[in-house]
Amino acid sequence: MEHQKPDFEVGIIGGGPGGASLAAYLAKAGVKCIVFERELFPRPHVGESLVPSSTRVFNDLGFLEQMESAKFPRKFGAVWTANEQARPYAAEWDGLGPDCHAEVRFEERAQPGVHKNYTYHVDRGKFDLMLLQHAHKLGATVCEGVRVSGVDFSSQQPSVRFNVGPKEMGINVRMVVDASGRQTMLGNQLKLKVKDPMFDQFAIHTWFGGFDRNSLAKSSEQGDYIYIHFLPISNTWVWQIPITDDITSIGVVTQKANFAGSKQDREKFFWSALETRPSLAAALRKSEQIGKFKEEGDYSYAMKQICGDRFMMVGDAGRFVDPIFSTGVSIALNSSRFAHKDILGALERNDFSRESFQNFEKTIGRGTKNWYDFINVYYRLNVLFTYFITDRRYRLDVLKLLQGDVYDEAQPEVLAKMRAMVSKVEQNPKHPWHGLLNDLTTHAFTPAASITDQMLADVAGMGERDDDLVAV
Repeated sequence: MEHQKPDFEVGIIGGGPGGASLAAYLAKAGVKCIVFERELFPRPHVGESLVPSSTRVFNDLGFLEQMESAKFPRKFGAVWTANEQARPYAAEWDGLGPDCHAEVRFEERAQPGVHKNYTYHVDRGKFDLMLLQHAHKLGATVCEGVRVSGVDFSSQQPSVRFNVGPKEMGINVRMVVDASGRQTMLGNQLKLKVKDPMFDQFAIHTWFGGFDRNSLAKSSEQGDYIYIHFLPISNTWVWQIPITDDITSIGVVTQKANFAGSKQDREKFFWSALETRPSLAAALRKSEQIGKFKEEGDYSYAMKQICGDRFMMVGDAGRFVDPIFSTGVSIALNSSRFAHKDILGALERNDFSRESFQNFEKTIGRGTKNWYDFINVYYRLNVLFTYFITDRRYRLDVLKLLQGDVYDEAQPEVLAKMRAMVSKVEQNPKHPWHGLLNDLTTHAFTPAASITDQMLADVAGMGERDDDLVAV
C-alpha cells in the first residue's frame, strides 16, 4: 500500500539553538523541514555564555559572519574566584595565588576546526532570533506562536499535533525531532524522563547595568571573561556574564534545598548570598538592576533513551545538567551537528528506526556523560578543579573540556585522575582538603551509585553498565 506523501520530511519541535541549528543544517542540505516554536521571538532566555566548540557549528552554517556583525561581547577565557574559605588549600601550591584567583585563556590550546581564540557571550533573545531567522533564510519553514500538544506515532508518518484557535490540526512528517528544551515534550509524552538523583539545583538571576566587571579582575583584559565566584555556602556559586558593554548577567546557583529552607524572599536570598563575598556585593550594589529577578528550577534530568523509531531528542530536550561550565547552548548546537548526519542517512535509506540514529545517540551520550562526570568532580571538591587548571601537567587537558571538546573520548584521562584524587581525599580525614569536600555528589563516587550509573548508561545509549565508563 502506497503511503500518502508527508507534508514535510522532518518536523522539529522548538526553535531555540538546538532546533534552529538543526533546521539550518537540514535546510542547507535540501531537506524540507518545519520548525514549531510556541513563543514569539525575541524572548529572554537564560544560558548566555557559549564555549568555543560552538564556532564549528557557526562555520558549518555560514553564520559566523552574523555573530561577528552582532557585536556580542567576545569571551576569551574564564576566571574562578574564591574568598577566605580557600585559604587552607591556597597554601598547598602557588598556582591559585594569594587571592584565590584562577583563570584560563582559550588560546592556550589549539582547537581543531576552530580558528578564533574566543567565543561569545550573547543576549539569548537576540541570538536565538538571529539563528532561527538564518534557518528560515536557508529554506526551513518556521511557525512561531504554535504550541505543539503532542505527536501521534500510530501510523508510518508521525503527525505533529497543534491547535489553531479551537481547532486541532496536524502536520505529517517522516520523523520528529524534539528540540523543546526543558519542556521536554516527547520525554514527557513517552514517559522517558528520569529525574537526576543528585543534582537538584535552583537559580535566581537578572541583569545589571553599570556593574564594574573589573572589580574582581586581575587586569582590564579579563573584564569580559566569564566569572564563576565560589560562595561559602554549600554547593553554591555565582555567574557573571557580559551581555553588552554596559549590561551584565548575574545569577546565584544553589541547591534547591538551600533556597527552600530559607524564610527570606527571593530577592533577599539573592543579596544575602552575594554578601558572603563582600567585594562582589559592594560592586553590584553600585550598579542598576535591570528587570525583575527570574528563577530556574528542576535543573537536572536525563532520558531513558534519546532516540527511537522516527524520533530523536536534541539539546536540553534530551538532557540537562547544572550549567556551571556553560554547557547548555554548546550541547544543543553540537547535538544538531551530529544529529543531522544520521537524519540525512535515514532519509536516504528510508529507514527511521532507532538503529539509524545510533551514531548520534552514542556520540552525544558520550559527550554529555563526560560533562556530567566533570561537574560531579567539580561539585564534590571545588579546589580539585582549580588545582588541575593551575597545574601545567593537566591544564590543557582540562582546557580541552572547557572548550567543549568532550565527544571524542569515552573517558578522558584527566577525569580519571580527578576522580582518583577525590577518592584519596575522601579516604584520608587528615588530608588538608578533606574538610572542603561537598556533599552534593557524594554518592557519585561510590560503587553504590547504581541509579546514576544506569541513568547515564541509558543516555549514552549503551543499554548496560560499562565499568570503564561509570564514576568510581
